Amino acid sequence: MISRGKAEKRQARSRRLSAALRENLKRRKAQARGRAENVTSEDVGAPAPSPPSSPDFRRNRGSE
Repeated sequence: MISRGKAEKRQARSRRLSAALRENLKRRKAQARGRAENVTSEDVGAPAPSPPSSPDFRRNRGSE
């Protein structure tokens, strides 16, 4: 079996990494586009809803 030189191995590794990085970037951009579509202009400026008021059932309410 003939072994390839170090330069060829490094070049092959570099090509694999470049391809993986390109695919990762495409995936991340698609995710960001999907998140951007879910956010509407109404959601950006609206305050967070407050939780409903409910009775306080703690034993020692006055100790705080």
